[in-house]
Amino acid sequence: MSDIETIMRTAPVIPVLVIDDLAHALPLAQALVAGGLRVLEVTLRTRHGLDAIRAMKAVPGAIVGAGTVLDVPQLEASLTAGAEFIVSPGLTDPLARFARANNVPFLPGVSDASDIMRGLDHGLDRFKFFPAEASGGLPALRALSGPFGQVRFCPTGGITAATAATWLAEPAVLCVGGSWVVPKGPLDVGRVETLAREAAGLRGA
Repeated sequence: MSDIETIMRTAPVIPVLVIDDLAHALPLAQALVAGGLRVLEVTLRTRHGLDAIRAMKAVPGAIVGAGTVLDVPQLEASLTAGAEFIVSPGLTDPLARFARANNVPFLPGVSDASDIMRGLDHGLDRFKFFPAEASGGLPALRALSGPFGQVRFCPTGGITAATAATWLAEPAVLCVGGSWVVPKGPLDVGRVETLAREAAGLRGA
């Protein structure tokens, strides 16, 4: 199992996926990986989340994780389904302790200095900055980067194709999370692959 930094550095954009139709899971993963986005965050916001992780794991090259993990039982269920990393919208002591004790690549959400300091107490220094735009956007992240120079982030929440490159230009940002690579509506795998390829080319912008 890779460490969380290696996963964050695999691609500049981590698609945040909400699977409403399980039949879409496999072709969606294939299109994203073909476009160069290998790290896939499958949220547990729908009843298909765990089954979608199982389905997407079959795609060669895919690194599939679980998102919107709120507690330890969900974390354990995600690992059983084959999740290779765990993303949470926030940081709780039980989640942090379990992830550290079991060597689980864990990306908890933070939005302020207190969140970051609590994470550091648990030995964590890689975080999801969430909700990025609503939490003050780039000015807030830059301000947090001052006292926490060793910390690196994956901003998620409100980031678009038009703003992603600006976020990625920040030294403290290793990748961004976003849903724009999978437009709402009927699944168009050709369009998804095109958007994924564009997103994969954002590194270093």
